[in-house]
Amino acid sequence: MDRPRHLAQVNIARARAPIDDPLMAGFVDRLDAINALAEGSPGFIWRLKTEAGNATTIQPYDDERILVNLSVWESPEHLKQFVYRSAHAEVMRHRKSWFERFGDAYLAMWWVDPGHIPTIDEAKERLHHLQQHGDSKFAFSFSCLFPSYDTPAHTRATSVES
Repeated sequence: MDRPRHLAQVNIARARAPIDDPLMAGFVDRLDAINALAEGSPGFIWRLKTEAGNATTIQPYDDERILVNLSVWESPEHLKQFVYRSAHAEVMRHRKSWFERFGDAYLAMWWVDPGHIPTIDEAKERLHHLQQHGDSKFAFSFSCLFPSYDTPAHTRATSVES
């Protein structure tokens, strides 16, 4: 019997100022608590972080103000619970204070096999695919969840119909 697959998610945001600017203090002050909340949430499996415990110094894009969040969850329901029904929701309500509006999709999700840890390059590829082609089995959003069982977890974008 196949093991259930896990949900990987990436989201990016462009900060209104450098992370050490006083404008970002409200976000930075909450970061450790929110990261701890994520790690203690039901269904949490893994998140991208440095030895400092967060990912604010990871620069996957040329724009140094783009922050990346990459994590793996047991299910979309577990991720939704954390994002929208925990103390994280309060931080989300204030995001316009710290982050600019993104014109493109800023969140992408995809299914991974248990034990697979997504790379930043993989996450960027999934997000780019969603931005270019919309929701598909390769990368999708909360508004169009694809089932976990009908596509190989590590199919590359070039082999997926958009």
